[in-house]
Amino acid sequence: MSGALHEVFIAGGTGYLGRHLIPRLLERGYRVRALVREESRSKLPAGCEAVVGNVLNSQTYREHIAPADTFVHLVGTSHPNPLKADEFRKVDLASVEMAAAATVAADVRHFVYVSVAQPAPVMKAYVAVRAECEQVIRDSGLNATILRPWYILGPGHRWPYVLIPLYKLAENFPPIADSSKRLGLVKLPQMVAALANAVQNAAHGVRIIDVPQIRQLTLSGF
Repeated sequence: MSGALHEVFIAGGTGYLGRHLIPRLLERGYRVRALVREESRSKLPAGCEAVVGNVLNSQTYREHIAPADTFVHLVGTSHPNPLKADEFRKVDLASVEMAAAATVAADVRHFVYVSVAQPAPVMKAYVAVRAECEQVIRDSGLNATILRPWYILGPGHRWPYVLIPLYKLAENFPPIADSSKRLGLVKLPQMVAALANAVQNAAHGVRIIDVPQIRQLTLSGF
């Protein structure tokens, strides 16, 4: 492990990404604490310390962030669709506002956030709120890594595999190649590796990791 990053605080540790990221960090010797509801404590991977609280109320967890070096924010509306625009603001945006302020107060030097590929022709409300979340992080003054996947293939998220041949064609068609790559599919191991790499290598300022960069990483490289 390079650098001085030894402790990580995660919001969203029992979700789709968190439950795969936490074991990788523990294997590398990080101490990991995760914010959870009381009823979800048992869902955390063994070895991860639970911090019981409410992601929408930073008073329930802000005193437990330090002495983490990195805050990883993985909270978001599950299975987003255009009908959930109100939830995007009440959960996704509100949780980032709370977390960014709490992270600054705790003097944590690095904030890792999973956003979404931008711009995009669909899911406009979702993309707009994620852009607002990114701006909140920028305005906080935190050093941050912002990852921008579009769709993450993995357990329960496999139907887009049928689109891979179409993506391959689009990525080699010059008029739409760049947008096809930016809105491309990434696999769960690639996303976990990108998150782990972000934790291991703290940003100075704000660093954006988009789909082509996420695809370059594998767990063997972490």
